[in-house]
Amino acid sequence: MAEDILHKQFPPYVAKKGEEYMNNKQLKHFRVILETLKDELLQDIERTVHTMQDEATVFADPNDRASQESDIALELRNRDRERKLIKKIDEALDRIEKGEYGYCDSCGVEIGLKRLEARPTATLCIDCKTLEELREKQVAK
Repeated sequence: MAEDILHKQFPPYVAKKGEEYMNNKQLKHFRVILETLKDELLQDIERTVHTMQDEATVFADPNDRASQESDIALELRNRDRERKLIKKIDEALDRIEKGEYGYCDSCGVEIGLKRLEARPTATLCIDCKTLEELREKQVAK
């Protein structure tokens, strides 16, 4: 997905020994990542809208029409996922502004640089996320 692109564009942040967690340098690093990811997603959405408008063709053959509708449905599902990710990015940027970025929403501990590098929109530390997933599995049964 779009977050996979991050690892090719941005080198991981390497904290110096004794460096304060979520200092200005780290916050700037993650703000750049989040803003770049958001810009790329917005460009993808714009491109999709134009492509769908350009390729809007009425096919006489029902199989061709069904295939086109299937392609459009898949594309719209992908864009909906990206729209949700943009919302999470906006929330993460807001947390940076409030000084809350990088800390678990559930227990308040540091989420960790490596986890944030992998998922810059993370709001839970790995322990709380694991517990949440276990609860979801129990409820789903």
